[in-house]
Amino acid sequence: MDHSGHGMDMDLPPFTLGRGLHFSADPFFLIGCVLAVLLYGYGVLRLRRRGDEWPVGRTVLFVIGVLTIALVMCTRLNDYGMVMFSVHMVQHMVISMLSPILLLLGAPVTLALRALPVAPRGTKGPRELLLMLLHSRYMKIVTHPAFTIPLFIASLYGLYFTPLFDYLMGSTAGHLVMMVHFLAVGLFFFWPIMGVDPGPHRPGYVMRMLELFAGMPFHAFFGIALMMASTPMVEVYKDPPASLGIDALSDQSAAGGIAWAFSEIPSVVVLVALVFQWYRSEQRTAKRSDRAADRDGDQELQAYNAYLASLQARGQ
Repeated sequence: MDHSGHGMDMDLPPFTLGRGLHFSADPFFLIGCVLAVLLYGYGVLRLRRRGDEWPVGRTVLFVIGVLTIALVMCTRLNDYGMVMFSVHMVQHMVISMLSPILLLLGAPVTLALRALPVAPRGTKGPRELLLMLLHSRYMKIVTHPAFTIPLFIASLYGLYFTPLFDYLMGSTAGHLVMMVHFLAVGLFFFWPIMGVDPGPHRPGYVMRMLELFAGMPFHAFFGIALMMASTPMVEVYKDPPASLGIDALSDQSAAGGIAWAFSEIPSVVVLVALVFQWYRSEQRTAKRSDRAADRDGDQELQAYNAYLASLQARGQ
């Protein structure tokens, strides 16, 4: 198979973390990452100029999320990922399970809705179109667990255990489509579970935890299947370049270990985020109840004072 379309040297030296982090940008992801940070920064700036606040933590999380994408797609990790199953699996796990969580905690849709200007009456601007998309039937379908969980699972088993993976890895465009797909699947899977942004499907917190745990075991099973296989299971990684000095089967086992381990990391991060959101939600509910109770108490006190005043007036 020809990898020359990816603009990389087939005689890669043995992989080390230092070599893997050398700059080697995929143009599509480089432009996308830069644009994402610039647009987000512009949105925050618009709010600040208007006198509105935007949490610094959200900005930090969003930028780190973009940097994780750049880390796996704009360095030599992307080159090594074309010939090493283990490095490719790092790319897949980061871009589908870590980057989406960080991006969603940055609340980019909420920022866009607050920063975009309201269109004049009778017209539709970017803000109105975004709201229409959020409330569309399409978004209700793609964020429903009956869609997101099977898609999340199929992205593993339906891709790696069929000829589709080899077909996509055969061209630059195919590889690009696959990576964009991984990112999109991660965003759609985690958005209803722990996203801060408004969405058409937003179940209660217990249901969100069930959705999370419904998908994660399949990641672990997938990793174990790769680790226990006695023959290479993916055609494109059967004959790694001799310059790498690696064995295809041991590299596949390492890829399985990475997939298995990564199923635990997002679970912990998302659970912490969910518990924090749940706590914040309960606090807000309690404050609203207290305010309502105070209002009711004030009304009762006013009514009682009025009653006393009427008695006094009658006595006089």
